[in-house]
Amino acid sequence: MKKVAIVTAAVLALGLAACNKDNAANNAANETAVENAAATDVNVAGNDVTANADAALNAADNAVENAGNAVENAQNAVENK
Repeated sequence: MKKVAIVTAAVLALGLAACNKDNAANNAANETAVENAAATDVNVAGNDVTANADAALNAADNAVENAGNAVENAQNAVENK
């Protein structure tokens, strides 16, 4: 939703700038819109990387726990024979 609001604001800024005949203002509005969109993309990418790293760490933790359980089960099987 945040990205939609930023893109909407950028489009409105470009629309208002297009009404102006001041090329410097148009260029500034265009650059601001591009920078805002790039910042949003970087934030989203950073969030994705963090989520993926968390998921990988959780999977590794589960694998280690499962291996520990398998060793414990094997020990119990040896003791019960």
